[in-house]
Amino acid sequence: MSISESVERFYSIIPAGGIGSRLWPLSRADAPKFLHDLTGSGSTLLRGTWDRLAPLAGEQRIMVVTGRAHRAAVEAQLPTLADHNVVLESEPKDSTAAIGLAAAILRRREPDVIIGSFAADHVIADTRGFQRAVGEAIVAADAGYIATIGITPTEPAIGFGYIHAGDALAVEGAPSALRVESFVEKPDLETAERYVAGGDYLWNGGMFIARADRLLEQLGETRPELLAGLEELAEAWDTPRRGAVVDRIWPGLEKIAIDYTVAEPAAAAGRLAVIPGAFDWDDVGDFASIAKLHSGGRKSDLAILGENARVLADASSGIVVGHSGRLISLIGVNDIIVVDTPDALLVTTTANAQRVKSVVDALKLSGRSDVL
Repeated sequence: MSISESVERFYSIIPAGGIGSRLWPLSRADAPKFLHDLTGSGSTLLRGTWDRLAPLAGEQRIMVVTGRAHRAAVEAQLPTLADHNVVLESEPKDSTAAIGLAAAILRRREPDVIIGSFAADHVIADTRGFQRAVGEAIVAADAGYIATIGITPTEPAIGFGYIHAGDALAVEGAPSALRVESFVEKPDLETAERYVAGGDYLWNGGMFIARADRLLEQLGETRPELLAGLEELAEAWDTPRRGAVVDRIWPGLEKIAIDYTVAEPAAAAGRLAVIPGAFDWDDVGDFASIAKLHSGGRKSDLAILGENARVLADASSGIVVGHSGRLISLIGVNDIIVVDTPDALLVTTTANAQRVKSVVDALKLSGRSDVL
């Protein structure tokens, strides 16, 4: 099978879910992270993901999985998204259900389809480098592996999971493919420094490429009941029975990430390949990441976002996101984060950016859903 023939069978899946709680109060349940322009490019993160994937197999071969509440916003961002490629979740069930259902639907439509899942809210500027890596992953998937793309680390980051890469797999058409030894959860700084120095660890970018039948087979080995539910949904998906079956099956599906149901078990069984990606990548996980994107890594800069941002700054660095129209003045503060919206104000530092999620958790416990 040639590379071009493999790519012709490729279908992209974009799971567009989650609220991005570490980006509160900018990212909310009704306006999640992927619907924002966080790079200053004029495009939302979702649109940027679409534009990276469209050249691979065409706009008609991209499926988006999102919440019912976000359908109108997603379709406004992606006017060429085909109606039959919109998969709506009645409630969030994490990545196994989202990706597994898409794979099951597509396999029924095309039994030999190769699918690739790519988050809606990541930033990748080197589109060509990304597409080269995906091309190799597609070939590895066609050879029977479940493939992922590991990002070559540029620093000992503690906010990402890591992939321990092993020996070369000698897959024709995928010269960079390596066997995955294991996945590693987010490490402490000392461990991350050791990973980067060793050279055989990559950041886990959460991208998975596989033949749909192989991915579902792997899921069935670890979560047979979850697979059975997804297959029942897929069987009814393109029929008038869809609504009734979704209402009956979806609420009972297990909520679990695909890392635990497919990726880690596949690695343990020697079925997971990784393609190292030497392109820039950021999951924009918190406001410190956004500040870094806009400053190019220079700590002396102050990044300013928001159509209504009014900022006066003197000897200050960090990021200001203004959406209230109020004037924000900063004097002599470094690495500060200010997010000003009409109904909520966040002030913290880049060092504490990951802790914003705890504010969201506290608001949920206190019942303050009006600002979530």
